Amino acid sequence: MLKWLWLTALVIVLDQASKLMVDHAMALYESIPLIPFFQLTYVRNTGAAFSFLAQAGGWQRWFFIVLSLSASIAISYWLKNMPKDRHWEAAAWALVLGGALGNLIDRISYGYVIDFLDAYYQQWHFPAFNVADSAITVGVIMLLIDVALAARRVQT
Repeated sequence: MLKWLWLTALVIVLDQASKLMVDHAMALYESIPLIPFFQLTYVRNTGAAFSFLAQAGGWQRWFFIVLSLSASIAISYWLKNMPKDRHWEAAAWALVLGGALGNLIDRISYGYVIDFLDAYYQQWHFPAFNVADSAITVGVIMLLIDVALAARRVQT
């Protein structure tokens, strides 16, 4: 199922292109309102999801690099050995892989991940995210749907 790596490559290209545009066009912490509950806000995340370990002192960069590399190798191996009829699952893993690699490129290149998508309601802001994070989220949701549908098929 390595044929799904085109989707991984697409996620990486869209992720890196969008981050480069934000980095070149916006100042750090600048916000550009788009619609009443969504804006672009340029931030740099040295941690993981929801800025987990962002203030850990620097060691987290290497931890997340090793974690991302390990996960990427495991997902690639899984895709390579996946049965040919599991297209939905392969697409989901390809999205997760693209997201992991997109953020890995940032961690290696800059020591942080560029985030810029900012959803909010009044004063409450969801943690800023990026295209790679979105691909990971969509991929995981697809995997959960796949597991739920498989469990349902087993019950019937």
